[in-house]
Amino acid sequence: MKHYKSLAQLSHDNGFPPPENPLLGLVHCDKSCHIVEQEFTSDFYLIGFKKLISGMFLYGRTKYDHDNGSMSFVKPRQVIEFKNMKFEEKGFLILIHEDFLNGHPLHTEIKKYGYFEYETNEALHLSPKEEQIIWGLFNEIETEYNNNQDEYSRDIILGHIESILKYSQRFYKRQFINRITVAGKVASKFNEALSVYFDKGYLLEKGLPTVKSMAAELNLSPSYLSDLLKQETGKTAMELIHIYLISEAKNLLKGSDNNIAETAYTLGFDNLPYFSRLFKKEVGISPVQFRKQIMN
Repeated sequence: MKHYKSLAQLSHDNGFPPPENPLLGLVHCDKSCHIVEQEFTSDFYLIGFKKLISGMFLYGRTKYDHDNGSMSFVKPRQVIEFKNMKFEEKGFLILIHEDFLNGHPLHTEIKKYGYFEYETNEALHLSPKEEQIIWGLFNEIETEYNNNQDEYSRDIILGHIESILKYSQRFYKRQFINRITVAGKVASKFNEALSVYFDKGYLLEKGLPTVKSMAAELNLSPSYLSDLLKQETGKTAMELIHIYLISEAKNLLKGSDNNIAETAYTLGFDNLPYFSRLFKKEVGISPVQFRKQIMN
């Protein structure tokens, strides 16, 4: 599998114009983009804009037929592949080498945008007004990019890129709300999946449920699931898993003769101190103190 360290090589292989900046590339796609059809990884962040009408975007070794949203985000060293991509209208790609961010606050901040962990079927769908905002920011970047770059250029460009990321975060939150309205309460479905996991004895067979396993049950990526749940409940997927497990622990401690260790084992914990710490964090007292209160 090919790994691209330089934008110049990536641009050459795909027939793009040579980049004006060795660490930043802007590519216009007018209904199609000639991108080499092979798996590759790179040292770049990729921001892609515009809805596809055909083709496939293979991301993280997961395949999705594309009738998807307007924007997708890829982090460095993620396996990606493009096949026969045709756009509904014009679009663009922004390729940002991670070294372009060195010494700038965005070097740290960009890692906080969870949508770089989403799968491609969780792309961002934009309204017409939102599209105008994104295009406006891209045009500002392009204007600065094509000027004679000076000591201010990088900060100005990164400022506009950061604005794209912040607006995308806002637009995703709007999409979460719309998705919850259309698809029903995600938290209810999440708790149902946890109940099935518990009822089928998977706690003993597979151990503690993970965000990844629960996301797979709901056909979502872990990051997207956590962000949906955070929007709906104020808590992440892992926090809700902990709440569910401790609720079951309280029920077992009240309704059975199991000791603390047996209760922990029944719930899939193979580390008793970890169970006790988690229980105390959620309940405020240790399992031993909780059992004593019941007996009194």
